[in-house]
Amino acid sequence: MDEDTRYEAVRSRDARFDGEFFFAVRTTGIYCRPSCPAVTPLRRNVRFFATAAAAQGSGFRACRRCRPDAVPGSAEWNVRADVVGRAMRLIADGVVDREGVAGLADRLGYSARQVQRQLTAELGAGPVALARAQRAHTARVLLQTTDLPITEIAFASGFASVRQFNDTVRAVYAATPTRVRAAAPRSGRPAPRTATPAAGLPLRLAHRGPYHTAAVFDLLADEAVAGVEEVTGAPGERLYRRTLRLPYGSGIVAVTERPDGTPAGSATHQGGWLDARLHLTDHRDLTTAVQRLRRLLDLDADPYAVDERLAADPRLAPLVAARPGLRAPGAADAEEYAVRALVGRVRAERLVRTCGKSLDAPSGSLTHLFPEPAALTEAEPDGPLRALTTALADGTLRLDPGADRDDAARALLALPGLDGRTVAAIRARALGDPDVAPPGTDVPDSWRPWRTYALHHLRAAATGR
Repeated sequence: MDEDTRYEAVRSRDARFDGEFFFAVRTTGIYCRPSCPAVTPLRRNVRFFATAAAAQGSGFRACRRCRPDAVPGSAEWNVRADVVGRAMRLIADGVVDREGVAGLADRLGYSARQVQRQLTAELGAGPVALARAQRAHTARVLLQTTDLPITEIAFASGFASVRQFNDTVRAVYAATPTRVRAAAPRSGRPAPRTATPAAGLPLRLAHRGPYHTAAVFDLLADEAVAGVEEVTGAPGERLYRRTLRLPYGSGIVAVTERPDGTPAGSATHQGGWLDARLHLTDHRDLTTAVQRLRRLLDLDADPYAVDERLAADPRLAPLVAARPGLRAPGAADAEEYAVRALVGRVRAERLVRTCGKSLDAPSGSLTHLFPEPAALTEAEPDGPLRALTTALADGTLRLDPGADRDDAARALLALPGLDGRTVAAIRARALGDPDVAPPGTDVPDSWRPWRTYALHHLRAAATGR
């Protein structure tokens, strides 16, 4: 999009572009999302930015009315396989907070200087600034939805010190942390502000456009591994819960099929978010847990772009019309999904019981974390499972958000027991590739770059869901 087209999107308050770009107003010093309801500024006073971090780096503060930091992530980072796209996925997963820029660069196979240069040239912000913007958003969420002490929020958000936390919040929101907390909206909150272990952290997981929840929850229910996952409730009002193995501890997440205000039984909703609740043993894992949940539920997708392309095909047009906003779910844990794709659901449940780590405090039917690859290397004396888990454990095979998809696919195919269809499933789900065509399937090139979504439409139509 050129700048004139972006301005037209701002003038029409087009929510389809929320998260795809940001605009700032020179006369007010504020940056917003395209759908901000405020009076449209004059074109000569507007600047455009690819990321919130770039706007912040240019001295603009976040709009208190439209909260531009709360938008879905750009769908571009799901599609792109270059170093910038891979870097953005890793930064979202919290790699810079845990490993620094050097760790990010090492995962990408570039020098820190090269990564800095490429991100700054294309996005107007380097990895430190991008991670800082993400920490600020996490801090705001915790300030406005929990009663955690401010000192604890500072470190849970990824800041190295309380002073750094205070300075960043003031710079981004033009208010102290105490004022940000006091400004929390009193109506329409996802839950009371509480941070007790029983209540967890309430979250609203934003998405753009229509979201066909029924197909996503059907798939999660079909695949649920006992002890690690469960789906309860009647269709249209289901609750998905699962355990998460995270960098600093563990977690349990619960997501509801429909937000408040959506009619019961509705398969597709326009609510703009899914309600969730996180229970974490260490709040430093909040950013990582949220991003992994977003990948699992495909919340950063652009359904407008996907549906427009696929609806142009006569074979898919009626399917798209029947299920607007159909998503292509990913995986909450890429290594876990690779093992599950290889061994199947029944054996995965057996591995959970024999090799999984028991939760200190079970929550209903959730009793275990899915075993780490290192814990599974002895589960099979010699065979495909041992080869896969050994490659994951020693780093020969990488499936993290920044992994090169082509390299990972080649490494998977080189392992014994993994055929092309299994590798295609891992690539689509664990690596989040939106354009996967399994061997032997009739998937024309005209469906690119959304062939993964096209196959989900065909499967949904075949099952009648």
